[in-house]
Amino acid sequence: MSPFLLTRTLPVDATDAALRADVLHGLTRHPKTLPPKWFYDAHGSELFEEITRLPEYYPTRAEREILVARAPEIAAASGAKTLIELGSGSSEKTRHLLDALPGLHSYVPVDVSESALRGAADALLVERPDLSVHGLIADFTGELVLPDTPGPRLVAFLGGTIGNLLPDERAVFLKSVRSLLSPGDALLLGTDLVKDEKVLVAAYDDAAGVTAAFNKNVLTVVDRELGADFDPADFDHVALWDRRQEWIEMRLQARRALTVKIPGLDLVVPFEAGEGLRTEVSAKFRKEGIRGELAAAGLRLSQWWTDSADRFALSLATAV
Repeated sequence: MSPFLLTRTLPVDATDAALRADVLHGLTRHPKTLPPKWFYDAHGSELFEEITRLPEYYPTRAEREILVARAPEIAAASGAKTLIELGSGSSEKTRHLLDALPGLHSYVPVDVSESALRGAADALLVERPDLSVHGLIADFTGELVLPDTPGPRLVAFLGGTIGNLLPDERAVFLKSVRSLLSPGDALLLGTDLVKDEKVLVAAYDDAAGVTAAFNKNVLTVVDRELGADFDPADFDHVALWDRRQEWIEMRLQARRALTVKIPGLDLVVPFEAGEGLRTEVSAKFRKEGIRGELAAAGLRLSQWWTDSADRFALSLATAV
């Protein structure tokens, strides 16, 4: 069996420091915000897995459909010897690409969670003992230093996660990815597409209330980690379609005027009745918009695949 290498590029206390900075910045501004990455403690991750199985939540199924149908084409177009996955998590969807890349030498999963990287690597190496796996404990929105692996390299950023970045953040992120690519390398990008508003809102406000519980879990994380006294019952889950920005915005809306104490930051946060706390933006895209954003970062859109209902897209881009 090939060895599993793990490189930590984040300080051990980086998660705690980032949470403190995000809560302090987000809850002292107007409108109030918290980044969606704080949904994902162990319970939040379980809730998200449940969301992906809900009838209203199409993105995971749509992306999987494309990967199953198009993985051989993606593999042929990229010719990758190394697959680098940003925000790899359990690496479950990546298996379709791994199966389609017979000449693959190395897999480099990148995630902030050491436990997720170790769990995925253990499973993959049992199935693929000849594969070299080098995990990076890193924040993919920061500057990445990749291990020395053979090219061509395929950088995969799946799940529509790029939609959680604001336009300026996307521009910075795509330029950082471009800086990682050498001639012959490529970016495989997953993007959710603009569609009927009712379909979009239902995907983020399901009838069973799972997404509501997922949204409120960010308050539980702040309570546990920073000693705050948020009561999730004081907030309603709200999902709105912003037609101008073409994104879904998730909020937690205060049911009454209240004050939250956060001893870990020596912070007191007032909320007015009806005031919203934005917890996620999920942008939806059009092909020409993606082409333009890639071009601005020095990348050329070369391949475009959608699911059978044109709900979700995978695009392949190469360095200009």
